[in-house]
Amino acid sequence: MVLRVAVVGSGPAGSSAAETLAKAGIETYLFERKLDNAKPCGGAIPLCMVSEFDLPPEIIDRRVRKMKMISPSNIEVNIGQTLKDDEYIGMCRREVLDGFLRDRAAQCGANLINGTVYQLDIPSSDNHPYTLHYADHSNGSATGEMKTLQVDLVIGADGANSRIAKAIDAGDYNYAIAFQERIRLPKDKMDYYEELAEMYVGDDVSPDFYAWVFPKYDHVAVGTGTMKVNKAIIKNLQAGIRARAAKKLEGGEIIKVEAHPIPEHPRPRRVVGRVALVGDAAGTVTKSSGEGIYFAAKSARMCAETIVETSNNGQRIPTEADLKLYIKRWDKQYGMTYLVLDILQRVFYRSDATREAFVEMCSDIDVQRLTFDSYLYKTVVPANPLVQMKITAKTIGSLLRGNALAP
Repeated sequence: MVLRVAVVGSGPAGSSAAETLAKAGIETYLFERKLDNAKPCGGAIPLCMVSEFDLPPEIIDRRVRKMKMISPSNIEVNIGQTLKDDEYIGMCRREVLDGFLRDRAAQCGANLINGTVYQLDIPSSDNHPYTLHYADHSNGSATGEMKTLQVDLVIGADGANSRIAKAIDAGDYNYAIAFQERIRLPKDKMDYYEELAEMYVGDDVSPDFYAWVFPKYDHVAVGTGTMKVNKAIIKNLQAGIRARAAKKLEGGEIIKVEAHPIPEHPRPRRVVGRVALVGDAAGTVTKSSGEGIYFAAKSARMCAETIVETSNNGQRIPTEADLKLYIKRWDKQYGMTYLVLDILQRVFYRSDATREAFVEMCSDIDVQRLTFDSYLYKTVVPANPLVQMKITAKTIGSLLRGNALAP
C-alpha cells in the first residue's frame, strides 16, 4: 500500500507538512483555495526559522536589528544592542514566503490542488478512507468543478476558521483580530525603518495586546491586535496607532487594508481519529507576542514527521494514538513557552500602568538578552543564577510600581 494524505491549506503550516510527507514518498495532496493569498500578519520570523526551514535570502525583506518598545506615555526603550552582527529578526511578506514554501512542497512531489475543501466525510470504521468534497479551481473559475478525493489521513492547516476542525468537532477557542494597513512611505521616512521595527502598547492602541509598525520590502505594516472582536473598537484602535506614529508616517499612502482572526489558545481537540490539526487551525499562536509563523510551520513539520515515523515511511496507516504522539511531543517541547507568555500577557497587558512597568523592564540589558535569545532561537536560554535573580527582582519591582500606579 501507499499511504495517502490530504493537507488542507498551504500556508507555512500546510506546505511544511506536505514537503516532509512528499520527501518520504507518501502520496500527498496539498489543497489551497487561493494561490495568491496573503494572510494579514506582521510577518516577523525568528532567525532559527531561516536555517531550520532553509529559507533563501530573497525571502527576507528586511533584517531588523533594532526594536523600539513605546509605552502608553510615549517613553521609548531601544532594544537590540545585545544582538550579534549576524543576528536579526526577519521581516517577510506572507505572499512571498507562502508562495516559496508551497512551490517547494510541489517540487518535492506534493500534488498541489487549487481547490476549496467544503466537506469532510468521516468514515464509519478505522480502516476506511476519509472523503474530501472540494471545488477544483484549476479551470480559472471562482465556483470551480466539484470533485471528491479519498485519503487515509487528513492534516487540517486551514487557519483559524478551519473547516477541518469543524468536521471533526475539534471544539472552539477564543480568538483575537489582527488588523493592519500596508503604507508606502516617502524614502526619507522609509529609511528610518531600515533595520527598525516598533511596538506600541497602551489602551489607545490595544486593550489586551500591542500595535506595531513593521518594515517590509517597500512599505510598512501598521496594525493592531485585540480580543475585542468589534469593528468600531478595532477602527478606533487603528486610529490610535496611526495617531501615535503620525509623524513617522507623514506622506504615506495606504496600499492595502487587511484583517484576520488569530487563535488565543489551542483547540480542545487537535487530533480526532486520523485527522490532525496544525498551525492556526490547532491554535499554535503564542500569547504576548502573537507570533504564529514559526510555530505553525514547526507544528506541521512535527506532525508530518510523526506520520512518516509511525507509518514506517507510508507502509501502514497510523492510528489516532500514533497521531497523538505529535501532540505529546509538541506540548513537551513548547508547553512551558506558551504558559510563560500567557502569564506575561495577563500580568503586563492589563492596564496602562502595568504596560509602563513592562516597557521600563525592557530597558534592562539582561532582560533584553534573555528575551531576544528565546525569540531568535526558540529556547528559553538559562541565564546564570545571579542574572536570573536580578531579572526576577527587576520584574517584581516593575510590577509593584505598576500596581502602585494602577487606578
